[in-house]
Amino acid sequence: VELVESGGGLVQPGGSLTLSCAASGGILDDNYAVAWFRQAPGKEREEVACISYSDDSTEYSDSVRGRFTISRDNSQNAVTLRMNGLKPEDTANYVCAFRTALPYCHGFHYPILWADGGSWGQGTQVTVSS
Repeated sequence: VELVESGGGLVQPGGSLTLSCAASGGILDDNYAVAWFRQAPGKEREEVACISYSDDSTEYSDSVRGRFTISRDNSQNAVTLRMNGLKPEDTANYVCAFRTALPYCHGFHYPILWADGGSWGQGTQVTVSS
């Protein structure tokens, strides 16, 4: 399975964007957990949100909880990230990745350890600026 991100762009503070993480080469099913991460220039990659197809659980980082919503789009074989109330500090390259062994969100706060090797997409840039 390969993941491709889309939906990034330039938005003013307080605005909204919806990102998509579309899978090809396979179907996202209960063997997967999919998560969004982000990386700003000069900073480490950090977790954003995660969804487990196995038990439909979700997890969020403290910095986005209440503003961002992760969900499944089964018709598109994708995971979406709805981002509301965007702030300049949300500016980053947003990347998605999946996990198949123990497909749950536990531990996604450690991106490199959590995600399956080779599961990372290329990312989509989100810039929040007036």
